Amino acid sequence: MNHVVVSTDLCKACRLCVEACPKHCLELGSAINALGHQAVRFDSQECTACGMCFYVCPEPGTLTVMKGTA
Repeated sequence: MNHVVVSTDLCKACRLCVEACPKHCLELGSAINALGHQAVRFDSQECTACGMCFYVCPEPGTLTVMKGTA
């Protein structure tokens, strides 16, 4: 199953990945991270592992796209 791993402590809640995802697999979570932001969270079975979220994220290491792994 394709999915996105979010390093929540690095996320600055810019929402660029949320807006870029064609399948709407990412959303702002309710938890506040160490930086004081609502980190993005992955929540979908529809992920195609296209990588759009990864490419638009300005914070290196925040998102990792996993293709075909559980």
